[in-house]
Amino acid sequence: MPSTNPPSDNASALHNPWRLCVAPMLDWTDRDCRFLHRLLTRHARLYTEMIHVGALLHGDAARWLQFDACEHPVALQLGGSDPHDLASAARLAAQWGYDEVNLNCGCPSERVQRGSFGACLMREPQLVADAIKAMRDAVTIPVTVKHRIGLDRDEDYAPVRDFVGLLAQAGCAVFIVHARNAWLKGLSPKENREVPPLRYEVVQRLKADFPRLTIVVNGGIRDSAQVHAHLQQVDGVMVGREAYHNPWWLSRWDAEFFGMPDKALRVEDVERAYVDYMDRRFREGAATMGMARHMLGLRNGQPGARRWRQLWSDHRHKHLRPSQILAMHRDGMTQN
Repeated sequence: MPSTNPPSDNASALHNPWRLCVAPMLDWTDRDCRFLHRLLTRHARLYTEMIHVGALLHGDAARWLQFDACEHPVALQLGGSDPHDLASAARLAAQWGYDEVNLNCGCPSERVQRGSFGACLMREPQLVADAIKAMRDAVTIPVTVKHRIGLDRDEDYAPVRDFVGLLAQAGCAVFIVHARNAWLKGLSPKENREVPPLRYEVVQRLKADFPRLTIVVNGGIRDSAQVHAHLQQVDGVMVGREAYHNPWWLSRWDAEFFGMPDKALRVEDVERAYVDYMDRRFREGAATMGMARHMLGLRNGQPGARRWRQLWSDHRHKHLRPSQILAMHRDGMTQN
């Protein structure tokens, strides 16, 4: 069983910006989700959902780029393949105050493939290298890449090694590696997160071959013991769906992985702070249900959790201020 203490007291390890991250998740890690996560952990790195460069360059950029100052450190993940457009989008990221811009080279969905970006970019490493160089020339914030360990059923190590090596030559120093292949045909995005086998040893081999690079592992990580074990092998860990579905786990991260004092947070205090935030956003026109959905897992395993989830997801309440729904919950608790 791995130690429950951080694996190293070395300050550079404990404060590595990519030591522990919450993954970019489409339709999930919007600004409201990230605000909730920041209430739970001060030091984990947060990521936006993947945003296509076209939405920023030809649409309502403010809609996608606005975030609360408390979210720092926060990274913008981009989808795209044109180096010029990616450089322009990276400039926007820097202008809006993001701490990092990340290029998605791992999404396997057919829609993304039709746009010639995501995981299929691993077949065009020189194009990705050109994009990395263009973005690095445009901004001073870190430019990073999130990718898979291979494509389809090809488990040869050489392609991913060469991919990382070429991008490192172009100036990328941080690689977030989903430890599964991306099957570009025959699997849905959900199946692509479950069916291709996890091969953490490939990510560890990348770290051994590129010791000067920051290598962050992603995929299938569900508890603190796994995080501690991975931190013995690579520089950082990125957690996806487990962080979203069981957000209370994040409340232990600062003490467990960053050497911070245990703040002994209470669920009720986090809920109150998030409701105050939702009230502010509600006055700006944000939908209550769209914000509340991110905290439905906050009370998992606690008495009354099912009733609490029903209250916050009941669309009959969608016109109410979040504080009114919170009052309904507290009134119900008093009556019980």
